[in-house]
Amino acid sequence: MIDYTEGSGKQYHIQVGPGEVGRYVILPGDPKRCEKIARHFDNPRLIADNREYVTYTGTLDGVPVSVTSTGIGGPSAAIAMEELVRCGADTFIRVGTCGGMQLDVHGGDLVIASGAIRMEGTSREYAPIEFPAVADIQVVGALTKVARKKNLPHHVGVVQCKDSFYGQHEPETKPVSYELMNKWEAWLRLGCLASEMESAALFVVGSYLHVRVGSVFLVVANQEREKRGLSNPQVHDTELAIITAVEAIRELIREDQA
Repeated sequence: MIDYTEGSGKQYHIQVGPGEVGRYVILPGDPKRCEKIARHFDNPRLIADNREYVTYTGTLDGVPVSVTSTGIGGPSAAIAMEELVRCGADTFIRVGTCGGMQLDVHGGDLVIASGAIRMEGTSREYAPIEFPAVADIQVVGALTKVARKKNLPHHVGVVQCKDSFYGQHEPETKPVSYELMNKWEAWLRLGCLASEMESAALFVVGSYLHVRVGSVFLVVANQEREKRGLSNPQVHDTELAIITAVEAIRELIREDQA
């Protein structure tokens, strides 16, 4: 592969080099969330800010940890993971937002993904569609343990990943409405908890790279509850999802050291 960095030693997109990130990395989509997440670390410092990729590194319990934003969608998330692994990371927790799908998934709840529906394009360039997008069981266990310990309303199960935000929310306006609407109904019948945009790609890329990946989301709202005239509060503060991810990393550090 061409060295587009021209010998700088930094990864081309994230502008991070080996030794500048910890093995444990939190992955928000929004670059503006990185500083907020980094405040939970000890001695955080800004490592890089390039395109949609902002990286901070600090410590938790004396162990180096990092946060890197991925932007929106699978393509940029996959780039971030590929380059972070080349810098030494091997454990990832995506923190983000999602839209609830099952009627018992309310705005303000957390969703921990055990697997993801591959209704996006990035993962198809890594694995045949028959290969499942599944989260690492150790990471799922750590996230679930924290949510239970803190008595946070949460759900664990399959999420749907897509590339088009408006394809989800306005499917009837799209030329392929017949496919979007029929598949959405299938996901509902199969018990899919929520819809988001990155986990399927991250889980499949993680399988290819042999690294651990998990995801935790804040449910912003639930369009299915809205359709039925049920209460549908909107919640935008991601702090509980962030705390869950940070504390899950502490759990993983303890398990790994043991």
